[in-house]
Amino acid sequence: MNERPNPLRWLAYVYGAGLPARHRGWVLHDVTTRTWQLRHLVRTTVQLLPVGVLLFLLIPGPVYVRALSVLAGAILGYFYSVAYMYESAEHRVAKAGYPVGHAAAVREQADAGNRDAARERYERRWRG
Repeated sequence: MNERPNPLRWLAYVYGAGLPARHRGWVLHDVTTRTWQLRHLVRTTVQLLPVGVLLFLLIPGPVYVRALSVLAGAILGYFYSVAYMYESAEHRVAKAGYPVGHAAAVREQADAGNRDAARERYERRWRG
């Protein structure tokens, strides 16, 4: 059920296209795995890179002005991407056919053991 999309479908997925039903499990894995936040930032980079290169080539002026302009735009793009990371993940999962909130529930369930262990370590160290 975790059939990974081919590179062309993945690129379309990065830009917001839905994937066929056979990739449904992979989409859930993509937004709930331990490295889901890093994956989100990679998708953001793939989205921003062509625009940044195009702007760098088209903006007139010295190289440092073009580079700093693209850098400022990229920082703003990453800021909004991180600010809406959870909503973006839920939207991707909803497009794959899962109910809204399912990705957060899966991540929370996977993280429950880690939270309990961290709480025990905290209690032993600071309360015990």
